[in-house]
Amino acid sequence: MTQSQMMPALTQQMQECIEACMSCHSMCEESMSSCMQKGGQQQMQIMRALMDCSETTRMCADMMMRRSPMCADMCALCAKVCDMCAEACMSIPDDQQMMRCAEACRRCADTCRAAVGAGM
Repeated sequence: MTQSQMMPALTQQMQECIEACMSCHSMCEESMSSCMQKGGQQQMQIMRALMDCSETTRMCADMMMRRSPMCADMCALCAKVCDMCAEACMSIPDDQQMMRCAEACRRCADTCRAAVGAGM
């Protein structure tokens, strides 16, 4: 296989974005479990944001790893979804799990925006 047939190496910025996406995905999954245990209408609304974020971050990481031509668009969408999820999690400021999740979402949104800005 020649060099031109091989996929280009992931940049450091892409690797950091993939790690942030997978960390956020994991945190959203853990937070969904916490919400299910608590129940209630507010938890149901937050769970929708957590589900969207969990799926979006996983898909974003997958697309970056396979060097999809849609990476930049997916990262931009992922940043938006992560911002929305962080806001939802912040609606329960006395819940440490939700605060950790909000932080993971913000970190992921920032790395996704940086990856898009770097012109993947």
